[in-house]
Amino acid sequence: MRTDPSHLDREHHPDAITARLEAERRHSYLGDAVLGGIDGCVTTFAVVAGALGAGFPRLVVVILGFANLIADGFSMAAGNFLGTKSQREEVEKTRATEERHVEEVPDGEREEVRQIFARKGFSGDVLERVVDVITGDRRLWIDTMLTEEHGLQVQGPSPFRAGLATFLAFLLVGLVPLAPFIVPGIAPGRMFTVSALATALAFVAVGIGKGMVLRRPLARSGIETLLIGGGAAALAYLVGSWLRALYGA
Repeated sequence: MRTDPSHLDREHHPDAITARLEAERRHSYLGDAVLGGIDGCVTTFAVVAGALGAGFPRLVVVILGFANLIADGFSMAAGNFLGTKSQREEVEKTRATEERHVEEVPDGEREEVRQIFARKGFSGDVLERVVDVITGDRRLWIDTMLTEEHGLQVQGPSPFRAGLATFLAFLLVGLVPLAPFIVPGIAPGRMFTVSALATALAFVAVGIGKGMVLRRPLARSGIETLLIGGGAAALAYLVGSWLRALYGA
């Protein structure tokens, strides 16, 4: 996709660059929501398809679907919360270590900064000025070691918000396959068909959302998610049908 050259020029005007760099940096939780929505839609529809393949009545389908929706959604959100929290704890632990090193062996830490920027192509007086500027600000010094030496993200996402975004998206999108079984006015014989069509649209929608987050082709991302989700649902339905035939239910 081509970008308007005039738009790029405006974005790279000195005033625009200054405003962008001085603006408060906020982490986007759209990626957490998209992944939560994809997983919610896939797993819930797989449960619905498996239960129907096994010949379970409507009430059992709804119970199993909601049980999966709440339990699996909470599990995924908790996993995201703990993973994000662990990343933040790693940053804080490494920060404390670097602060101690700067305090106890400042010359060694200065040499680390020197070698890091020497590898980037700086040399001579320019390199020494870079080292002096960075090591002249203790906070900047520590942050530089975290990002350049350890490859850590200094300003990470909030574990609570990451988990909440995952859980809410899981619930909202995961409700789509269940909606035809709880909304009045849909004939029993058509519930699964409506559920499948609604779920297919949801797969495409969250796939497009994923493509937007990852900056991938939207159509390809939507079709890919549809195929993966549809494959999971088909497999669950076949397993349910096979077990029903096996045990003569």
